[in-house]
Amino acid sequence: MIPPEKNSDFVAAMEDVLEVYRRPYDTKRPVVCLDETSKQLVGETRTPIPAKPGQTAREDYEYKRNGTANLFMLFEPLVGWRHVKVTDRRTKIDFAHVIKELVDELDPDAEKIVLVMDNLNTHKIASLYEAFEPAEARRLADKLEIHFTPKHGSWLNMAEIELATLGKQCLSRRIPTKVKLEAEVSVWQETRNESEATVDWQFKTEDARIKLKKLYPSIQV
Repeated sequence: MIPPEKNSDFVAAMEDVLEVYRRPYDTKRPVVCLDETSKQLVGETRTPIPAKPGQTAREDYEYKRNGTANLFMLFEPLVGWRHVKVTDRRTKIDFAHVIKELVDELDPDAEKIVLVMDNLNTHKIASLYEAFEPAEARRLADKLEIHFTPKHGSWLNMAEIELATLGKQCLSRRIPTKVKLEAEVSVWQETRNESEATVDWQFKTEDARIKLKKLYPSIQV
């Protein structure tokens, strides 16, 4: 539940993101959504029994914990492109290096990258200054036009939808190591990009004003 006093903040951020999603495709100002999740790395203590006709593969209920890995999702919905970066952690430094990769390697020809993401404490311009020299941090920051989803509004981030697909199609099984995780995610990413799979986003500002009318503050006169 969103506190009443915060409704105006929520609807303002929501409509801002929804208007970004209405923009036509522009190669010089691509819209990229960013989100992240973690994956528990799990190894087997006994060799699984392979699947047979009429039977699924069977795993022992015991398993070995091998720590966790973090996955950053960069998703450009208008072209059906995504890039997943697997890291050991989810720190400000990790976020900063993902942004640098986006700016310098993934979208180097963009004049400005329109970046949609949530307000996680690491998702800040300040993170760039903790990872790079001031001039480099400013250079990267100047390439970004940031739009934050509202608190309790992560469903507005299309990268979250793409992460859910990744979870169902690739991560819903035991993966023992970061190396194995990177390999599995790479195959999934390549397949999705080749098919230009995307999100058919239909929710617009006009819909929000009707379906979420109770979230809009009453006008004071």
